[in-house]
Amino acid sequence: MKPAMLETETTLSDRYYDGVFYVGVKTTGVFCRPSCPARKPKRENCEFFTDARQALLASYRPCKRCRPLSPPNGVSDTIRTLIDAVERDPARRWRDEDFQKISIDASTARRQFKKRYGMTFVAYARARRMGLAFKQIREGQAVIDAQLDAGYESGSGFRDAFSKIMGAPPASRGGRLLSAAWIDTRLGPMMAIADETALHLLEFVDRRGLEREVQRLRTRTRAAVVPGRTPPIDQARDELEAYFAGDRLAFDTPIVMHGSPFQKAVWEALIQIPSGQTRAYSDIARAIGRPAAVRAVARANGANQLAIIVPCHRVIAADGQLTGYAGGLARKQWLLDHEREHMAL
Repeated sequence: MKPAMLETETTLSDRYYDGVFYVGVKTTGVFCRPSCPARKPKRENCEFFTDARQALLASYRPCKRCRPLSPPNGVSDTIRTLIDAVERDPARRWRDEDFQKISIDASTARRQFKKRYGMTFVAYARARRMGLAFKQIREGQAVIDAQLDAGYESGSGFRDAFSKIMGAPPASRGGRLLSAAWIDTRLGPMMAIADETALHLLEFVDRRGLEREVQRLRTRTRAAVVPGRTPPIDQARDELEAYFAGDRLAFDTPIVMHGSPFQKAVWEALIQIPSGQTRAYSDIARAIGRPAAVRAVARANGANQLAIIVPCHRVIAADGQLTGYAGGLARKQWLLDHEREHMAL
């Protein structure tokens, strides 16, 4: 089955199509994701499949370079090992000998973390330490105890590191702490940001302008954002896994909407769109009692910061055509097709 989006002049190297379709190469007998770094085959030597199962049933074997059976940009064994090590001993200040003990090259760790998270591993571990120290201070523990638990013998060094990451000295007990984690999905990794009780942001990590969104969230909440997991992030991860498996289409993860009253009204209306169905922007405008505010509805739809959970992908143009989606139109089409297929749930 040839995916409809391939009727356009789409290049096979477009990473936005990873997870949306797979390419079987007749001359080699392997199937790949669109962003595979291997030399591109001729179009006449390709077969296209909407899922990996179809490619396997057609006798293709998975490519060893792009590993199409794993989630797009899935976490490597190196990253998983390092994150587990941080969680076992979050106060550790990493040195070369620490990497040697777990048989990982420090430069490899730096490169892989920079590629996936936009920060080096040392910066990740430091931010994790500061997040724990922030929590201790907020709970009333002495700054000196938080300092020592974070692995700092020098008070000035701790204050400088704390202020750089948290935006305030450790003596200040104001502000909030938000945790950020990546969630791997069928359509690529997503960033989830939450406190201990609710999810504040969920976006595909390749969304244009994501850094600005995170900065706006910091400003609105007066919070520091550091690596970590919270119960809402874990709940969102489990529900997304079930969603992409076709086992559920509704979400129970508690959420916080950051926006104007008008924007919140639009987002609440989006949640009311049944799975497997779509609405036009004008339909949403009428639903919130503002029938003339179609353009404002479109802007609010685009400002949604809780992808999939607040289903802005279910809004289309009045003529039935797909319109802008921050995660890419290929993802939007996939989500709509997926929900129609499983709408009986």
